[in-house]
Amino acid sequence: MSYSFFSGYYDGLTENVGYKERSDYLAELCRRHGHQWGTTLDLACGTGSLTLELYKRGIDIFGADASADMLAEAQQKAYENGAEILYICQKMQELELYGGIDTCICTLDSINHLTAPGDVRKTFCNVARYMTAGGLFIFDVNTLYKHRIVLGNNCFVYDTDEVFCVWQNELDEKTDTVRIILDFFVPDGKGYQRECEEFSERAYTDNELIDWLGEAGFEVRAIYDDMTFEEPKEKCERKFFVAERI
Repeated sequence: MSYSFFSGYYDGLTENVGYKERSDYLAELCRRHGHQWGTTLDLACGTGSLTLELYKRGIDIFGADASADMLAEAQQKAYENGAEILYICQKMQELELYGGIDTCICTLDSINHLTAPGDVRKTFCNVARYMTAGGLFIFDVNTLYKHRIVLGNNCFVYDTDEVFCVWQNELDEKTDTVRIILDFFVPDGKGYQRECEEFSERAYTDNELIDWLGEAGFEVRAIYDDMTFEEPKEKCERKFFVAERI
């Protein structure tokens, strides 16, 4: 999907993400693994909030995303902050770069948006193709527990000053894929304008991800519970993978 409508409200609906805290976490994660950032790619960067936070730390970072609408928001955000950040419009599984990278981050369950295992494997291979030896690929994924129990066939409602959003899920238990249907209701003075977008996310097992990373030329150095340096708990909803290019 292009997130053509969602892009305009994405930041308002994800205010609880804590991009500053996530940039702090990623910085500490690299420090603990003795890794220098070098040239860094924020893969599936969305509206560039995390990209911008890392840029403010002095990191040489650029972003890539499949949605031109999301990137338009990212570019506007960079302009307003006086940040010179390159953004390229590319799908993860079709990534083509003009030079090497030393670090790649891919956050907020972007890997889960790849619902075909072949696309995950292509993405891992693409990242490996451009990454220098010893580089780190850091990404997070939603867990099977989150897909089966938290998301499942549930419905969520978000109400902000700008939009009223109804989030409905449909779970395919055979593949642990959740179809997500978003209905946006935007006040127009007399009533509400309704827009609808949908996408799907698929959860993968640790073993699948580890095997595919290995095929691409990575070795997994650690798997953490979300925003911690601890092993994932039974009811962990998001995991961070740290993989080194070998």
